[in-house]
Amino acid sequence: MKTSLIPSGRKYRCLGVGSPLVDLLSQVTDSFIDTIPGEKGGMVMVDAAEQNSMIDALPGEVSTAPGGSAGNTVFALARLGISCAMLGKLGEDDFGRFYRRSLTELGGSEHAFFKTQAAPTGSCLSLITPDGERTMRSNLAASLLLAPEDVETLDFSEFDLVYIEGYMLFNPAFRTILKCAGEAGCMIGFDLASFEVVRAFREELPLLLAENIDIIVANEEEATELFGKGRSCDEMLDELSRRCRIAVIKRGKRGALVQCGAEKYRVPAELVENPLDTTAAGDLWAAGFLYGLFSGHSLEEAARFGAVTSGEVVKVIGSEMSSDTWEYIKSRIQ
Repeated sequence: MKTSLIPSGRKYRCLGVGSPLVDLLSQVTDSFIDTIPGEKGGMVMVDAAEQNSMIDALPGEVSTAPGGSAGNTVFALARLGISCAMLGKLGEDDFGRFYRRSLTELGGSEHAFFKTQAAPTGSCLSLITPDGERTMRSNLAASLLLAPEDVETLDFSEFDLVYIEGYMLFNPAFRTILKCAGEAGCMIGFDLASFEVVRAFREELPLLLAENIDIIVANEEEATELFGKGRSCDEMLDELSRRCRIAVIKRGKRGALVQCGAEKYRVPAELVENPLDTTAAGDLWAAGFLYGLFSGHSLEEAARFGAVTSGEVVKVIGSEMSSDTWEYIKSRIQ
């Protein structure tokens, strides 16, 4: 019998925690990216006026999809048959209803969503350049209004794993989430989210990770921002592993490194010749990886599942894949 690296037995396997955002996807040129504030390839917070100004200047059409970092992972887990919910705050508007309906139609639970009339549902403008890289400008709106008192009403004992996106560091409810999840005996996973997030919280992150987190997921840029340039990925993985039970460093086309105690693996990526869009590639990698852990597969097998899911999502614009693609993914990992 397989033994899961994530203990089971509760009502839901996973609670994703993050900003439930509607993705606004558009293909642009590199020259367009040069006209907006911030660096290419990262995520910058903007207000509604700034985001609307960028949308008005777009040369092409905009498509919509449910998104957000933790949201992308939760939606993929739901498609793979993992019982899950998401904690976040939505506006009482069409985007909010669209988001909740999208999750429940996949079999996920909406009971951990909170609603507000004080702000609209948050959105992320995802600008995709010809090289497939995405540059994000997010208006968090209602998601910023998730409050500690909201979190305290949720029964965390229902969840085996609480998986938190790094953007939640900006939210006043973050510490309450850690406290409630810890007191309920949940495993806690944490995705570092972006190099900008790590830069903003670099001083406090090492201790926070060591004291609270069981699973750390980072990409190479984020790990380098945390530990400084000049260290190899192996050295940075060792540093992360000393702070948690399971550590991951994703390296894009060069695959991923994963470690749990003395176990350490290099797992290659599934290379795609002409990727269309890297939106959600890291989030879908996490979904495949967590699915493997939930299902009792080995650390190495779980990382290979992450390579499968991320390898497929870069073939499409945005995070949504066809039913046929999901059937293909299931045929490879189930």
